[in-house]
Amino acid sequence: MKKQYLDTGKIVGTHGIRGEVRIDPWCDSPQFLCAFKKLYLDENGETFIEVKSRPHKHIVLAKIKGVDTIEQAERLRGKIVYINRADIQLDEGVNFVQDLLGLEVIDNDIGKVYGKITDVLRTGANDVYEITDDSGKKYLAPVIDEVICETNVDGGYIKIIPMKGLFDDED
Repeated sequence: MKKQYLDTGKIVGTHGIRGEVRIDPWCDSPQFLCAFKKLYLDENGETFIEVKSRPHKHIVLAKIKGVDTIEQAERLRGKIVYINRADIQLDEGVNFVQDLLGLEVIDNDIGKVYGKITDVLRTGANDVYEITDDSGKKYLAPVIDEVICETNVDGGYIKIIPMKGLFDDED
């Protein structure tokens, strides 16, 4: 089951003396997080903050409604911020990382299960899936069209055509 509220950053400090906070975004970019006017402080969506935000280098500077002093802002340091899945429409073929974690990785041709996705690494050129098998051994698979055949979040799997040497010790 997909989580409704997705962790998307952490308040890491204050900015200035008027109650702004600095948020370390855990999403694709600070600009993505700045598109939200409402962020949540729990994964159940029970507590929210209204924000006006702007990107600043690799972080987000946010002014929270009702937080007007550095002391009030300081009390929020360390809080995780969440977005509501319903507030965003992803493009076709784009998934939240949290929805990919735990998906089974299956060989497209022979049906062999290699393991589950345990992390998604951002390398710059393309993402890389960390796949962990039942014994705990980890493999890295590039997220490129030549490898990834099908991603089915609702079905709980990803089908791949493994590159030579990916799951064996060939040189």
